[in-house]
Amino acid sequence: MTFSLRPTYDDPTVQALVERLRDYLEGELADHERELGLEHTSTLDRATLQQVWLRSRELGFYGIHLPPELGGEGLSWTALAALKEEIGASGRVLATSVLGDMGGPLRVGSLFDVATPEQVEEFLLPVVHGHRACCFSITEDDAGSDVRRMTTTATPAPGGYRLTGRKVFSTGGTFADFAVVVARMAGEQEAYSAFLVDLDAPGVRVVPGRLPLTGQNVESDVVLDDCFVPALNLLGAEGEGLRIALGRITANRLLHCPTALGGARRALEIALRHAAARPVSGGLLLEKQAVQHTLADMATELFAARSMTYAALADLDAGARPRMESFMCKLYVGETAFAIADRSLQLLGKAGMVQGTEIEHLWHALRMFRVLTGPSEIQRNGIVRDLVGAVL
Repeated sequence: MTFSLRPTYDDPTVQALVERLRDYLEGELADHERELGLEHTSTLDRATLQQVWLRSRELGFYGIHLPPELGGEGLSWTALAALKEEIGASGRVLATSVLGDMGGPLRVGSLFDVATPEQVEEFLLPVVHGHRACCFSITEDDAGSDVRRMTTTATPAPGGYRLTGRKVFSTGGTFADFAVVVARMAGEQEAYSAFLVDLDAPGVRVVPGRLPLTGQNVESDVVLDDCFVPALNLLGAEGEGLRIALGRITANRLLHCPTALGGARRALEIALRHAAARPVSGGLLLEKQAVQHTLADMATELFAARSMTYAALADLDAGARPRMESFMCKLYVGETAFAIADRSLQLLGKAGMVQGTEIEHLWHALRMFRVLTGPSEIQRNGIVRDLVGAVL
């Protein structure tokens, strides 16, 4: 793997997909965002998002990772990662709607393995077609990394279940039609089930969530007050909720990394362009050796983070289960991507410390990545657990 701020790929199919995606992100989608005057902190309504879902599906990007029978191209993990990296590097406000990262096919893809034909028809296929959106409602105020502390309960009732509790940080809940809710079975200490819950059902309220560092209005709380959920909406069997909600966790952990790599790539490019144009005493900022060394370190660290991620993804494509490597990648990519953004902001000086700038958004987004989908400390725990297990 060679290093470039605009990577190329030996596989001609992947290269063609990446070029088409870049053309869309840098051309039509960028123009569309300018026409709407969108910024990363803009409140995005459902109609605006759905335009992108439907257009991206027309172009073949929305759900591209799915098998052909579901309208996708059955991409390898490595090929999908290359596209996700471009999403992260694009700087587009609506980028997460192009592949369906938030509320779309990338969120529900693994559910096809456990959903009934009726659930596929009513819930999942409409998501793939860009007509419905979903969110995952698992986290609670006192149940984050330790999800087994959740208190939301599901009580069996004639014809179904009654759910009561409050879920927080339901990303995409502001525009979702239904949620995948995981609840503790009433009267059971360690039994959790997953349910498909229509967000307009009686007993369900979607309320604005807390505003994240990025300023994006995408978080919501899902409040369940004796909400009746038909038995037909039980996802999988009773007691399988955590396995379903956290399924394919190794792949998912790895697939979060390319987006962060794309953001780090963009932060390095911003720093490089600024240094090449910024006049300082005696010449340009880029001519200062300290600045050159900083940029060299940023590029080297990005190359290392990118190389280890794609190596692990290649193992996944080959049928291996790189569990420890996935912990390592999430840890190293998270810490490294933020460090690159932080040094980019430092090189920009006061110009970088202004709200609304691209580097400010990247800095916040990559700082969040060190916590989202499992903080660095959890990744270290996983690494050590697997190390000890391999030796003792």
